Amino acid sequence: MKPRIFISADHGLAIVYFLQSDVLRTLLDDGAEVVVLTDDEIVERIRERFAQPGLIIEGLRLKQAKQYFHSHSYGAQWWLDFLRRAGASNHINLEAVDSYINQVKAEAHARRKLLFPFMEFFVAILRRSRAARRWLHGLQQRFTPDIYADLFAKYRPSLVVASTPGWRYDRYLLREAAAHNIPTAAVIVGWDNSSSYSLPGAPVDYITCWSEIQKQELVNGSDWDPARVHIGGIPSYDGYFKQEWVLPRAEYFKAHGLDPQRKLISFASSFITFSPNIQDIEALAELVSGDQLAEPSQLLVRLHPNHFMDVPRFAQEREAIFQLAQKYPHVHVVEPVALGGSLGHYSGEDMHEKSSMMAHSDVFVTVYSTMVVEASAHKTPVVSACIDSPVGWPGKFTLPLSRIGDWPTHSRFRNSSAGRVAYDIHQLRDALNFYLNTPGADEAERAAFIARECTFTDASAGQRTGAYLLSRLGQRAGASA
Repeated sequence: MKPRIFISADHGLAIVYFLQSDVLRTLLDDGAEVVVLTDDEIVERIRERFAQPGLIIEGLRLKQAKQYFHSHSYGAQWWLDFLRRAGASNHINLEAVDSYINQVKAEAHARRKLLFPFMEFFVAILRRSRAARRWLHGLQQRFTPDIYADLFAKYRPSLVVASTPGWRYDRYLLREAAAHNIPTAAVIVGWDNSSSYSLPGAPVDYITCWSEIQKQELVNGSDWDPARVHIGGIPSYDGYFKQEWVLPRAEYFKAHGLDPQRKLISFASSFITFSPNIQDIEALAELVSGDQLAEPSQLLVRLHPNHFMDVPRFAQEREAIFQLAQKYPHVHVVEPVALGGSLGHYSGEDMHEKSSMMAHSDVFVTVYSTMVVEASAHKTPVVSACIDSPVGWPGKFTLPLSRIGDWPTHSRFRNSSAGRVAYDIHQLRDALNFYLNTPGADEAERAAFIARECTFTDASAGQRTGAYLLSRLGQRAGASA
């Protein structure tokens, strides 16, 4: 009987990580059967897109998981999840986690505000006590539903893999797996995940991450046993290193109505949960349309997946960006492609779009997003635009962009000298002109930055990660903290 592996793909980034890299092929080539669990609304679409022998697609039952969260001691589960995310050890940089706490506190309803002083006291204890963190880890297991019992009985997996160690609703699948004495593993799909999401939400035996940097964040911040943390690189970026997704420049420019005679400045929206982006985009539009740059240029703005959420302030900014594109002839907008279901516009459906945008940009601009890493992998000059919004998000927590440079990933980018940071329109103009005049500048620094953050730049991460997961088949290691 072939060994079976469950994979929880509850996010668009996880679809890319597992299904659009060599991870899946490595598992299947070794003779394993893979059962991918994903959003029920897109099961048929995923089946059609990735159909091949040995691959089975099932629903992840996210509606049932959400219902369990909201109907079984909701308040207790909510606070446990808050403490999990807030309570990492203070042996690592917790600037990003502190911003999360401040946001939750500012936007909490009256009853939660009353409890916050007590919870902040518990957070202080958790950050100083490994024993307290272990107590919290065990307490979470009280909430282990029976959502997937029939799937475990039907497929009898030898390993359950998730794209987080229980930071989202995957915690219920992982907890059930542990209750069935099935080995569990997690992967790190995001650059900031190991420094931003803190303690595991379920018993997880093994985890694989991008780099030694992330490994130390997991070990020192969340008490992982170093022997159970594997450095496999980032499989999602193998396609970047192979340049398999880059469209010809002429084809890409034609698709977006871009002028081949003008330099291309691209901006990828990010950080919009904490701050508007429109002030950065307006500054770029002014510089491009006012011919204030060293070369005649044009601006291509990539909207953020959150711009398409049912959140009025995000939708309003999206429409304001479209209005800028109508107002200025050299400003263009590209939308991320929706995968559907709860995965929304986080998808692998437009990897050719993303890769081509970064590869063909003369300068790539964003707000410290993961795309500073991705653009650097394309050898493209990078500027982080951190112009503060004069109004923020009215009625909502806002974090000025000038104050986020000490977040773990942001500080690493700044300290790497792989790109420039601009805090006003004048600094932004100077940074853009610097790279337009000297496109080869900081090339060595970008290469070193990529090597530190991604470890393997030879497109081998998918194979390495797949091989590691195969080596964990049937091997239980116990609780993760």
